[in-house]
Amino acid sequence: MAQLAAIEKKIGNGRRLTDSEALWLYEHADIHDLGRLASRVRERKNGNRATYVVNRFINYSNICVLNCKFCSFARRKRDADAFEFTVSEMAELAKKSAADGVTEVHIVGGLHPSLPFEYYTGLLRALKHAAPALTVKAFSAVEIRHLAGRVAKKSIRETLTLLRDAGLEALTGGGAEIFDPAVRDQICGVKDSADEWLEVHREWHRMGRRSTCTMLYGHIETPAQRIGHLRRLRELQDQTGGFTAFIPYVFEPANNALAHLRRISALEELRTLAVSRVYLDNFDHLTAYWISMGLPLAAVSLDYGVDDLHGTVIEEKVFHMAGAKTPLALTVMSLEKVIREAGREPVQRNTIYRSLRG
Repeated sequence: MAQLAAIEKKIGNGRRLTDSEALWLYEHADIHDLGRLASRVRERKNGNRATYVVNRFINYSNICVLNCKFCSFARRKRDADAFEFTVSEMAELAKKSAADGVTEVHIVGGLHPSLPFEYYTGLLRALKHAAPALTVKAFSAVEIRHLAGRVAKKSIRETLTLLRDAGLEALTGGGAEIFDPAVRDQICGVKDSADEWLEVHREWHRMGRRSTCTMLYGHIETPAQRIGHLRRLRELQDQTGGFTAFIPYVFEPANNALAHLRRISALEELRTLAVSRVYLDNFDHLTAYWISMGLPLAAVSLDYGVDDLHGTVIEEKVFHMAGAKTPLALTVMSLEKVIREAGREPVQRNTIYRSLRG
């Protein structure tokens, strides 16, 4: 097929794909051809390695002022299953995690209506005091804007500086959802716009810091809107080079206002990962989020452009509250076994995707 051959030649020469070429791959390419193209890019960037991080998720609260239709995590203060950890409780969890060999704590929560800014800076300081060796990866861009505009009443840059000085080392990629404004209006209403999300990461990168980025797909968006989302990420990466990896999330249709939607197929997940790998030419890493897609499919995705299986992800709540049936955590042994069985070399990494191998 002429179009596929032209795209393959372009990828082989290290040239950038256009949106229309990526959309053609999405809509017309054979899944095996997609895997072959994505593997070519993956091998060029990362060889035969497949990485993972030993991490723990700690949600400080699920109390949130937003009402996103896709969300199964957020609660109001009055709800029976609302929760809120104290700083000392969070610090104790971090200390225990470090003792268990965890190298990264991943911390996000809802947009809490009443916690003061001192809670967040105090939390970061307490975490670093309790476990100095742990990398603190925390807060989505949406949380940062909430803290800046409604809580601290400071600029994005000032807020990020205060959080960095208190112990924040990396930003999470959450809250991106789909950048298309029509889709955002339908699934998350008053939530920050794409430009506002990107602004936070741009400022963080300008400070010399790193972050991941995400896409929530498989709900009401089209393939063209997914490509549009990837384009905005690629453009910011051109400007800053601050994204360590792209992590696409599959929408889980349970316990939320979009529960009438059918979950997308495994083939579409692999197609999305492969197209993302060949389109995001300025990204070094593509992560498969096994919590959502399941470990067997995540293992298969290693042949579709993926070079990272995220991590041990101890005590994940957001996707499990949305109906994910995967384990709440994995052991290092389990992750390495899956990677080896896929014919790859397992490598433990840190938060910025550097090998921790001696």
